[in-house]
Amino acid sequence: MKSFLNVEDLGDLKEALREAAEIKADRYKYNTLGKNKTLLMVFFNNSLRTRLSTQKAAMNLGMNVIVLDVNAGAWKLETERGVIMDGDKSEHLLEAIPVMGSYCDVIGIRSFAGLTNRDYDYAETVYHQFEQYSGKPVFAMETATVHPLQAFADLITIEENSPLALRRGAGGEAVKVVLTWAPHPRALPQAVPNSFAQWMNAADVDFVITHPEGYELDPKFVAGARVEYDQRKAFEGADFIYAKNWSCPGVTNPGDYGKILHDYHKMMHWTVDAEHMSWTNNARFMHCLPVRRGMIVTDDVIEAPTSLVIPEAANREISATVVLKRILQG
Repeated sequence: MKSFLNVEDLGDLKEALREAAEIKADRYKYNTLGKNKTLLMVFFNNSLRTRLSTQKAAMNLGMNVIVLDVNAGAWKLETERGVIMDGDKSEHLLEAIPVMGSYCDVIGIRSFAGLTNRDYDYAETVYHQFEQYSGKPVFAMETATVHPLQAFADLITIEENSPLALRRGAGGEAVKVVLTWAPHPRALPQAVPNSFAQWMNAADVDFVITHPEGYELDPKFVAGARVEYDQRKAFEGADFIYAKNWSCPGVTNPGDYGKILHDYHKMMHWTVDAEHMSWTNNARFMHCLPVRRGMIVTDDVIEAPTSLVIPEAANREISATVVLKRILQG
């Protein structure tokens, strides 16, 4: 595996989940695979779970790790072509990337959407520049449009906690998973919901997306998922509720890309609370973290025994270990 950006890059999901279970049972089983190999983690944006879990995954495999925070101690990097660099950016990414590649064996990239230029963001410009110019395998630690390490961890968590997991292979009823929009005071990118939708569509689940009109995700991620604008209808019979805010993806109106379309004070009825969860099939609650309590979810829901946010975060180590293992083996 030379690049990890989308679900298809991982191959057969059942095999990937089997491998995740194997690694979780013995996360140091392949601790010599990365001997004398170096992982470079490049952060253009803040991180807690991604940084810690990916670094731990590399250590599980015996790798050396270099962490570069572009915004703290490095030259400011220009990412666009054809510009006159007369501002505060001293180095172009096109020179920086091959230099980075000369110091490592694998590169992880974290670079969020700017939310001003949809074409630039959805072209995954920064990520593909690393693919093209580093000469090394590259994987996404959240990019402008996707967060596959998170989505893989989400899938592992659902597999571990599904009461119907053993029945699905025998023609049992599919697990119902709902991705619900929730209010937020700031404009957030679509990377997490995009990847979650992409991975759930590839998995063996009944997948539903619910959000106010105007927040439609890009069709390439929604694919055949059912979209329900009535949140209550979407929640009915759900086994898993995944809450996440995202700004307008600009699918129908590119001029609205990255905008908050409603005053969030008027959208608090979308916040996941105990009443919302009562509509479900005693569903488990999921969120990628960090989460704004009282906005996305209420205290009683996120602290309930049915909340999976901590096991979900812990599984980030497992998803990253599987991905790095496959890159090293490739």
